[in-house]
Amino acid sequence: MQTRSADDPRRRVAWGISLVLIAVTALLGASPGAATARSLGAPPAPPVPVLSWGPCDDPGDGFECATARVPLDYREPGGRTIALAVTRRLASDRAHRTGVLLLHPGGPGNSGVGFARNSYDALPASLRDSFDVVGYDMRGVARSGQVECWNDQEYSAAVDSARGVPGPGALNSAVRQGLDFATACKERAGDLVPFIGTGSNAKDIDLLRQALGEETLTFYGRSFGSFVGTVYAAQFPRRVRAMVLDGAYDPQHYADVPYAYDAGQFVALDAAVGRFLDWCAQNATACGFGEGRPRQAFEQLKRDLDADPVITASGRPATGYTLAYRLMFNINAGKEIWPELGQSLRAAQARQRTFLLSPPSPASFDFLNVNLAVECADRVYPANPRLLAALVGAEAAAAPLLGPPIGLGPPTYDHNHAPACAQWQAERPSRYEGSYRAAGSAPILVLGTTGDPDTPYQDAVALARTLDNGRLLTFAAEGHTAYNRSACVSTLVTEYLATLALPARGTVCADETPPLPPGLRTPAPEADETRDVIPALR
Repeated sequence: MQTRSADDPRRRVAWGISLVLIAVTALLGASPGAATARSLGAPPAPPVPVLSWGPCDDPGDGFECATARVPLDYREPGGRTIALAVTRRLASDRAHRTGVLLLHPGGPGNSGVGFARNSYDALPASLRDSFDVVGYDMRGVARSGQVECWNDQEYSAAVDSARGVPGPGALNSAVRQGLDFATACKERAGDLVPFIGTGSNAKDIDLLRQALGEETLTFYGRSFGSFVGTVYAAQFPRRVRAMVLDGAYDPQHYADVPYAYDAGQFVALDAAVGRFLDWCAQNATACGFGEGRPRQAFEQLKRDLDADPVITASGRPATGYTLAYRLMFNINAGKEIWPELGQSLRAAQARQRTFLLSPPSPASFDFLNVNLAVECADRVYPANPRLLAALVGAEAAAAPLLGPPIGLGPPTYDHNHAPACAQWQAERPSRYEGSYRAAGSAPILVLGTTGDPDTPYQDAVALARTLDNGRLLTFAAEGHTAYNRSACVSTLVTEYLATLALPARGTVCADETPPLPPGLRTPAPEADETRDVIPALR
């Protein structure tokens, strides 16, 4: 299917930039294999962990918890271990139990334990009846050895001094901060960060499969969880019963051509924010922001907050950078949230309390530490400082709404990992380097949303083509991921998970929730980017 904006000149320009970035990276960058210290190889099989199930620390929802000890370094399967937090809720209909449904959240950095428990009630009864629902915190996350490179004070100082309209020295500052973060990771978390890559994470999943007594797994992964699922299927194709990869990554592009991948993310994010602001221009009353000129009002609001930050209840400043950071995450909710985003932007203009003026918190910093460290363990940027400066600057310029504050700001979320990862100092023995075809696997269902701000739709198309047995299901909509944001998508996905029946090739669902007036959405928008959850189907 061709996306709705395929003929937009801005999109042709954006993809032209991406192609240039791919070429430059290929010419100037070292091969990924050369930058990795050692191959994972084929060491002896590690011992299967023993799971002793008991009450969770906060019981009451029917889940039980356990700890799985797995090898820290899979090159030494009998050596040091790391403890992974695991949770499960047993199938309601034990007589007709199908197996285990492993839920994997986005991020990286989101808690899989929290994802499973917080998403359980949103799952259809047919899945809750027939599957044990399982989640785990992957290595380096939350209860499984939280990574900390920068502490709360260092992160607070960096984000509080960032600006929505960065000055002329912002690029050099971003490169210096990236080096500082990379150095801190090696000095403070050097025993762990080499081993938190997705190659090892996927091996952890297979040990969990064995510990749970399953021959095969049923898997749902969203956003970064789709990359984890792809690598699992690539390494253990015969262990896949069914797999849904929602908000999918193009794995080769992501891991091996990272500058070009980042460029696509910047453009997708800016395009989504631009479509929202264009809607505001055409629906001034429903939006409530900008008085018919929302793009100009948004640029002015960033400048105003930079010049005179709002001091929040915590005593920390909310600047134009704070606004950009929050919008980056909240635009993922799709069209239904657009009126509330408009009202919140108007509140920010009036210097009133709004989730768009909530500075990143200590919980945010836990998330961001892992988000950066895992991706730097997985991806190899060419170690060329001139290339780093040129491409980061070009990517920010190609996305004028959010590109400058995010791309030239401190090391935080996906889009601006290059300054840290290009100066990464730890080895990458846990990085996956093989084929992504998953040859011999059961059919794998890939979900792509045409207006996804976080994982561009083209990535889902590419992943479905990369997998030997991939099948693409398209959601023609705004927002990040598709499951339970569309009755059409959710019906087809649930049927596949339960019965293995795939949607017909070329299926497109187009039942997007329209913009909802403020107060009609349930729940209200949140400022918490650290909590991932499958939404309740409307």
